[in-house]
Amino acid sequence: MEKQVTVSVVMPAYNAEKYIVNAIESVLCQDVLLELLIIDDCSTDRTAEIAGRYADGDQVILIHNDRNLGVAKSRNIGIQRAAGKYVAFLDADDWWSEGKLRAQCSKLDDTDFVLCCTARELMDLDGSPMGRIIGVAEEITYPMLLRTNSIPCSSVVIKTQVAREFYMCHDELHEDYILWLKVLQKYGRAYGINEPMLKSRMSKGGKSRNKLKSAKMQFGVYRYMGFGWIASCYYFLMYAFHGVRKYTG
Repeated sequence: MEKQVTVSVVMPAYNAEKYIVNAIESVLCQDVLLELLIIDDCSTDRTAEIAGRYADGDQVILIHNDRNLGVAKSRNIGIQRAAGKYVAFLDADDWWSEGKLRAQCSKLDDTDFVLCCTARELMDLDGSPMGRIIGVAEEITYPMLLRTNSIPCSSVVIKTQVAREFYMCHDELHEDYILWLKVLQKYGRAYGINEPMLKSRMSKGGKSRNKLKSAKMQFGVYRYMGFGWIASCYYFLMYAFHGVRKYTG
């Protein structure tokens, strides 16, 4: 008999021993039927050991990659293994507010949206607020998303069957952004809950912290999505403009 699961939470983890307890605890306090799939991507610290304390083979499942696969393929393993109606993504250094998943599942259950995200609050490495909340529009369309990636990965809840239509690809680019673009290109829009239910830790090693690298990856996304040089340059300028506004207010 299959277990009853509403949300499958996919958590890739690599050398996250300092933060993963906070992430796991924020999942387990959610008031929906869920499973947590932790994909350890060959961590060299105590990440797997700490995650293993929670693993019970039922609600919390720890998966060990045989080799380092990167975040996109690790998330795909979780998507493939998911037993829930919905998949939620959470990076091992971020965490959620209580009630986040219930609010998003209710919205998806009551509408024809296939993807729901939330606003986020930026946090320092030690978990203290940085005094910056990045909001989201109530409806995010494909043209809007082309101009700026306004969907934080760790805030997303998406229908499992939709996630399995596309999966994630190209770790060397913004793999989550590519997925959102493909989803909205087909389904038209996503729903945004403009409450900072995601606490987003600004890790030093994150892709978005290296602005030059992030910019190159962003341009690469437009080229991957089939846009020519002129269109790619146009959308890149929009991305740069919105990026300044996003992080400086």
